[in-house]
Order: sequence, then structure tokens, then C-alpha cells
Amino acid sequence: MSSLTAENTTIHGTATGPLSGYVVLDLTRALAGPHAGMMMGDLGAKVIKIETVGTGDDTRGWGPPFVGPEDNRQATYFLSCNRNKLSLSLNLKDQEHKEKLVELIKNSDVLMENFRTGVLDRLGFSVQVLHELNPRLVILSITGFGHDGPEAHRSGYDQILQGEAGLMSITGSGPEDPQKVGVPIADLLSGMYGAYGALAALLERESTGRGQVVRTSLLASIVGVHAFQGTRATVAGQNPKAIGNHHPSIAPYGLYGCKDSKVQISIGSEKLWQNFASAFGLPADDPRFASNSVRVENRPALNELIEQAFSSRNAEELLGALDAAGIPSGKVRTLEEVYEWDQVKSQGLIVEVDHEVLGKINLPGPPLRFFDPATNSETTRTAHSAPPVLNANAQEIEQWLASRKDDAS
Repeated sequence: MSSLTAENTTIHGTATGPLSGYVVLDLTRALAGPHAGMMMGDLGAKVIKIETVGTGDDTRGWGPPFVGPEDNRQATYFLSCNRNKLSLSLNLKDQEHKEKLVELIKNSDVLMENFRTGVLDRLGFSVQVLHELNPRLVILSITGFGHDGPEAHRSGYDQILQGEAGLMSITGSGPEDPQKVGVPIADLLSGMYGAYGALAALLERESTGRGQVVRTSLLASIVGVHAFQGTRATVAGQNPKAIGNHHPSIAPYGLYGCKDSKVQISIGSEKLWQNFASAFGLPADDPRFASNSVRVENRPALNELIEQAFSSRNAEELLGALDAAGIPSGKVRTLEEVYEWDQVKSQGLIVEVDHEVLGKINLPGPPLRFFDPATNSETTRTAHSAPPVLNANAQEIEQWLASRKDDAS
């Protein structure tokens, strides 16, 4: 059982979802930790975001773009990772505020933090202290390079870790053109790993009655998704390099030009290769292309033939022909096109919220959906709250803490 059951939930109404009734104390800032907290909130947990008095989370000032009235500008960066949360401003060096934090710790199921190693200890909230206050507390800690080891002291920023963890060496047009991913992928992945680690610890708590510490890092999150590129290095002894928009182990698989645009194809089996070659007049039985392994070796020649076959067709016509031949394919959409796409809307990937300053706004939505197996009816949380303005929920949280004391007496 969580420390805040669904029946006595009074914070932010009665949110539904698998984590309804759980309380998450989010001491994180920037992106990695806030993303983890937002994931928990999307699943129905009550997430209390602790922010610095006066300024709040650093991302409240990260822009442009800023939106809203001139005297109360809002950073869209902050809006991206803080829905379904409450905001409370605390100065963790102030004794009165620390006492309030103590009460919150006692009444929470998960505490999330992404301070540099040792900071929470210096503030008087070491792991030992936290578990003395609440033995059932699950503690999620996200760092840049890990909490221990020879470089644990280093500050972790997404692009630095994309480089340090090897991702940039395999991303780009070629070995001399390292590129970062277009979103802060180390932050986002460490948030995702952190959230599922916290969920695992909550599940284990059901049998042990005790919480534990979950640690991950931006470094770990990138190494954790090296996938086949990692085993190329650790098992095959290769040193993978960037090769642009083509798959290093499958051919043809990648981005190709056509008359008016570009399209992507994925030929993941020999049957698909035969169908593709037949549909577009390619020499399927040419010894250079007779199997995937030799197609990979002869990729430049193969790509040239494909570009020639595609050159006379516009993207719409080409995608239709590829679909008719059963070839997995697609176009490269702008983000504007993505959010206008009916398929995206059908999956609940855009949610409308009512923001205190901005009014009704649309946000990218949560990626998980839930269904009742008996009825196939959807049970996904559909009512979401907007990212809060700074300290918006102080009174609400005070009232809840008071009610918790009353319940305990």
C-alpha cells in the first residue's frame, strides 16, 4: 500500500491511472528528472515539484521561445516536461522550509533528485536520513556520470554526454561529422530509465515493505541504448562510425531522394528485397546484391541504382508504389506536420490543458495507453493538468499536510 491511498487523495482532485494514490516528491530540475516526474504524473501519481524560491526551475528561464503576456512570459521548455505536477517553492537552506520538506518526505512514496553527487547529503538529507524519516521511501537519483567512480564529480549536460558516451561518433553524415540528436536524448532516456527503476522499486516494496535507492545517469542511459552498435564493439571488435542516414547492418535501409523530396525505406528480409527489386526494376540476382551482407558491402552502388529508380517519381506517387509492393516506407515530416497528423491525434499524443497564464494550450501527450482486457475499453488517463506556475499549489499542499497530521492523530 502506498502512503497516500486513492481514498484519501485530496491533492489535485482524483487523477486516474495505475499510479493513482501514490505521491512523488520531485526535487529535480532541468530535464532528466522532470521528465521522470512527468511520466509518473501521467500515470496518475500526485507529483509535488519542489522549486527554488523566487526563480523556480532553471527551465522557466530557458528560451526563446517564450509565450504569454509581456509581464509574465512562460518558457515553452518548462511546459514540455512539467505537466500533471504541483509547484511548491522551498529554500532548502532555510530551517523552516527544511521542516516542511521533512513532512513531505514522510508522506511520499518516491523522492526524485538530480543534484550533483553529495549535495543532498550536505543539505542534511542523506540516504540514511531519508530512510529514517520514511523507511518505505523509494529514492531515485539521476546524475551525469554516475554517483561513484573516478569521474562522478563531473557536471552532466546532455550534449556533453552524447559525445562522451559515444552517441555522436555514430551520428552524422560521416566519421568527420559528429552530430548530436535533435532532442536532449541523454536527459530523456535517463528520465525514462529512472521512472521505470522507481516503478520496479515500488513493486518490490509490496513484498519487502521497504523502499530502496535507484540510481541512473546520463552516461548509463546512452550506453544502455547502444544496442547492436555496442555489440559490434564489444563482441565483433569493430569501432562503429557515423554513416549518415543508412543502416550499418541492413541494406537497403535509409533515406533516398526522389523527384521532389525524400523518402525512407526499410528492406529487412530477403523476401522484401525480391519484392522491392521486382517493383522497381533492380537486379535482384546481381552477385553484388544477392544477400543482405553483400548488399551492405556494396551499399554505394546499390544506393545509386535506387536513387536512379526513384528520381522520376514524386514522393506521393513513390510512397504509393512502395506501399503497393508491401515495402515499409515513409516520409520525413516536420514537427508541424506531425502534430497535424490524424494518426498522432488518434493515439492521444496531443493533450489540451488549461494553463493559469496562457489559457488552453496543446502539449505533446504521454506515449502509453491502457485498456481493460475484459471489455477492451480504454482506461488511459485523459484529464491532464497544465504545468504549474511557480509556487501555485503552496496552500493546497499545506492543507493536505495538515489533513495527513489529523489522520495520524
